[in-house]
Amino acid sequence: MAKGLTSYQNDFSGWYNDIVQKADLADYSPVRGCMVIKPYGYELWEAVKNGLDRRFKETGHVNAYFPLFIPMSFFEKEAKHVEGFAPHLAVVTIGGGKELEEPLVVRPTSETIIGHMYAQWIKSYRDLPILINQWANVVRWELRTRLFLRTMEFLWQEGHTAHATYEEAQEETLRMLDVYTDFAVNDAAIPVFRGRKTKSETFAGAIASYTIEAMMGDKRALQAGTSHNLGQNFANAFDIKYLDQENQLQHCWTTSWGVSTRMVGAIVMVHGDAKGLRLPPVVAPIQVVIIPIFGKGAEETDVLEKSHQLFQELKMLGIRCHLDDRTEVTPGFKFNDWEMRGVPLRIEIGQNEIKAAQFTIIRRDMSADTGRGSILREDAGSQVKDILRQIQQSLFDQAKAFRDSNVHEPTDYEEFKKSVQGGWAFAWWCGKESCELEIKNETKATSRSIPLDDELDEKSKSEKGKATCVRCGELGTEKVYFANAY
Repeated sequence: MAKGLTSYQNDFSGWYNDIVQKADLADYSPVRGCMVIKPYGYELWEAVKNGLDRRFKETGHVNAYFPLFIPMSFFEKEAKHVEGFAPHLAVVTIGGGKELEEPLVVRPTSETIIGHMYAQWIKSYRDLPILINQWANVVRWELRTRLFLRTMEFLWQEGHTAHATYEEAQEETLRMLDVYTDFAVNDAAIPVFRGRKTKSETFAGAIASYTIEAMMGDKRALQAGTSHNLGQNFANAFDIKYLDQENQLQHCWTTSWGVSTRMVGAIVMVHGDAKGLRLPPVVAPIQVVIIPIFGKGAEETDVLEKSHQLFQELKMLGIRCHLDDRTEVTPGFKFNDWEMRGVPLRIEIGQNEIKAAQFTIIRRDMSADTGRGSILREDAGSQVKDILRQIQQSLFDQAKAFRDSNVHEPTDYEEFKKSVQGGWAFAWWCGKESCELEIKNETKATSRSIPLDDELDEKSKSEKGKATCVRCGELGTEKVYFANAY
């Protein structure tokens, strides 16, 4: 199977498209720009969903659902919002064979309709805060699409909260950024940079946007999750008000935040290799695959019996495992099949393993040579759990080492241009949008994030007030990650 893959080194984009289809994650829909998520890919999305949903509920959020169709007039109430989304809207003008009195927008995001509902629900400071999330599909009319990364219809979660003060809204915005970071690092094994977006990259209608940015296997950036402080923009547009403790009418402060199915694409591109997927055990639909190496007659029965015993033992321990007892394909085919699907740990059981009272294991996070080992039959379950923890950490460590080795700190513009051709540049910027635009036009690199103060290293802190913009030479006000991005 791996032999049929496009080269990981020479054509990363082609490799990615091959992996998504060959590993049975998704396929192209007959509707241009849309995708069909296959069961294995949907299980991976469910692992993302479950990991995030648990964290949302632990931080006091509850789930609800809002309509797919939004009146066009709602978008026109917030000028920056409609301006930012206008090119991507899908609009329904006919329903039931008749022209609609007012066109309906197919949900690209839900700030407007949720703002409308919050205005009905919020009357007093006692109603605040409102902490609601919804799991939904959205539609954005994209010209260039790629499975999971950018499709016209995709799945996501969008959180929408309302607060009494700016400080509470800002605390919520950063809290959810931390939730996303925690998921990316501890579940998806993806190292990310937490930071703030520049003004030109801020979400339409927000006063500040924050992001987690990840480096893919081809060194391009992917915005993996965003959290926005919407200020009072939507509260003003939709008249979301509350009576405070002094019985004075005040506008609320709102936030929104979201992660989509592009997180699945991130997992593929951060961890995959020339043989296929490499899935972190925490999110892998199948954590362990057991492959019986059949002999003949009684030997085959014995091998299958021992394989079933191990399968049941692992299952009882809560390990997601699969017993591949197919007889119509060779063991070699099975090995390649499960390597392509990225199962973290493979266990082989044959007559030799039974005689030695131990099982052969192959770790997907390592090469075929270094990843091969064995575990004792006795207490195999606890050994497997330990190995899965090691694999989870190993994949994170590999991704972080790769990322860190490809982030450069150029001292001049020529060096900057070379840096973004083969990685990321972490460089000082003057804060002018014109300079940011020139960088984009000349190098195709965009600003990814401005690190939060607690993420700045000592070297960068010491340069504040002294360093100059890498593009124009004026005083640098912010140190920014720049990269070519998806």
